[in-house]
Amino acid sequence: MMRAGAHPEIAGIRGKAVGFLSNRRGVAAVEFALILPILLVMYFMTMEASQAIETSKKVSRIGSMVADLVTQQPTIVAADLDAIMKIGTSTIQPYNRSTPSIIITAIQVTTDTPPKVNVVWSRKLVNGVSSIATTLPATTTVPTTLKVAGTFLIRVQSNLSYSPIINWQADTQQKLGLTQSLSTTIPMGETYYLRPRRSLTIPCGDC
Repeated sequence: MMRAGAHPEIAGIRGKAVGFLSNRRGVAAVEFALILPILLVMYFMTMEASQAIETSKKVSRIGSMVADLVTQQPTIVAADLDAIMKIGTSTIQPYNRSTPSIIITAIQVTTDTPPKVNVVWSRKLVNGVSSIATTLPATTTVPTTLKVAGTFLIRVQSNLSYSPIINWQADTQQKLGLTQSLSTTIPMGETYYLRPRRSLTIPCGDC
């Protein structure tokens, strides 16, 4: 005999609800679905940050290495400068989403009063193409501490527009990304000054 107010359908629904709430597997699945996007975002952010830091270190290493190789030469030619710059770009591997640019500038600080800072020769590598960086005659600037009359300097500038791994572009399907705002690049760069190691100056005959 059925009690008053106890409808069979309501009782069945109530029983299913109690069974769902008591099923921990269902709760775990819901929790995992909620946490998964957060875990993925944290994973990609950590991976991106670590690679960006490592790439920035390599960009700095390009400048120091190129400057060191150039200042070891008593004389140099354009072909040697181009080869040294290409060696420098190889240190950025395995990163290959954008290419670094390198500018080498030979600087002579004159004995005038006040001293002038003249560009003696220059060479650059941009998008894999080598060329003269500055048309002569030209002047430039150096830090005050390096502006010593009668000295010769080699300046190497290395720059890279870092392209994140999570990078979305409307015109390509080869890049993984989430939002268009991530299509921007991060500028990285370093400037090194070194003096010649084996001579007072480093002339370049065909620069």
